[in-house]
Amino acid sequence: QVQLVESGGGLVQAGGSLSLSCAASGRTFSNYAMGWFRQAPGKERDFVSAISWNNGRTTYPDSVKGRFAISRDNAKNTVYLQMNSLKPEDTAVYYCAMRIRPWFSMVAPTGRGDYDYWGQGTQVTVSS
Repeated sequence: QVQLVESGGGLVQAGGSLSLSCAASGRTFSNYAMGWFRQAPGKERDFVSAISWNNGRTTYPDSVKGRFAISRDNAKNTVYLQMNSLKPEDTAVYYCAMRIRPWFSMVAPTGRGDYDYWGQGTQVTVSS
């Protein structure tokens, strides 16, 4: 059974930085694409970033491009999200996700339905 445990959320002022971690267990981590999503109150869960399993290629939406960076350490079974220049609109619960179904693209998936396992989420609050 796959388990994903996020950590690192908290309260930060606008312009500040936070680093999130997601520790995975239950599968050979290096074989699977990983993603980060976020959900603000009353809104849908949105794509934030993803990293492929085979070439480390990363993907971001325009809303976070240049401010957020996803990375993975396969030896530690952990994926990270470094968030810089945070804005109040980045406030949300952040979830990491793993896709274990076969995925043959060189680009990691970006849709909610593309992922099979989810963590419990970690709250990020950015004050103005």
